[in-house]
Amino acid sequence: MIRAFLDHLGDTVRPIHRRYFRSGVTVEFKDDESPVTRSDREAELALRREIADAFPDDGILGEEFGSERLDARRVWVLDPLDGTRSFVNGKPAFGAMAALLEEGRPVAGLIDMPILAERWIGIAGEPTTFNGAPVRTRDCPDLAAASLNATSPDMFPDGASRAAFDRLSAACGQRHFGGDCHLYGLLACGWIDLVAEDSMAPYDYLPHVAIVEGAGGRIADWRGRPLDLESDGTVLAVGAPELFDRALERLRGP
Repeated sequence: MIRAFLDHLGDTVRPIHRRYFRSGVTVEFKDDESPVTRSDREAELALRREIADAFPDDGILGEEFGSERLDARRVWVLDPLDGTRSFVNGKPAFGAMAALLEEGRPVAGLIDMPILAERWIGIAGEPTTFNGAPVRTRDCPDLAAASLNATSPDMFPDGASRAAFDRLSAACGQRHFGGDCHLYGLLACGWIDLVAEDSMAPYDYLPHVAIVEGAGGRIADWRGRPLDLESDGTVLAVGAPELFDRALERLRGP
């Protein structure tokens, strides 16, 4: 039931973003200087309507319209347009995301890439799917062979955070920037090996938990703690579980 509903949410939001993409839609800037568009807002309102109709007792936390009933047993966490900077620059690597939390624990997640027509769905205890087919992360023998990714070098807010990322990246064979939520889908499919990011809000990271874990990977904060609504904004996702502790050691430093 939840998998079908996540598919429905993806089908709901995809045409909204396709309609506004490369249309010259007006860009505004929020108090934190992040961009927002009509597409962000319409998409979140549409997602909220579908959830309220199907699960009226569930809580919702969304990037654009805040929270309601966060004390509910089940809470939906929504990022209606992850990668707005890509969207407004005509780049197709942006997505819509949703997570379902039960008793505070993320148990389901959706990443939908409207322009690329790519969709990942993760359900706790089930294989992650990419466009309906099961996927797995790839094996990686050591960090020196790994591809490390992050959305932007600007997301590390202070010297300690950037130094931690640089320590990890120095141990990895490749480092790439750009991608937003798409990175976690690529990791689930076995195309990249690690994602390390900072300055993330709950709607930025919670949708990835079930997707990464259902594909055989591991995901946590930079101290190795499970991700939840109260996490500190750091995220480490690793496709090959045997690399997880080694990556954490690099992030923690000497």
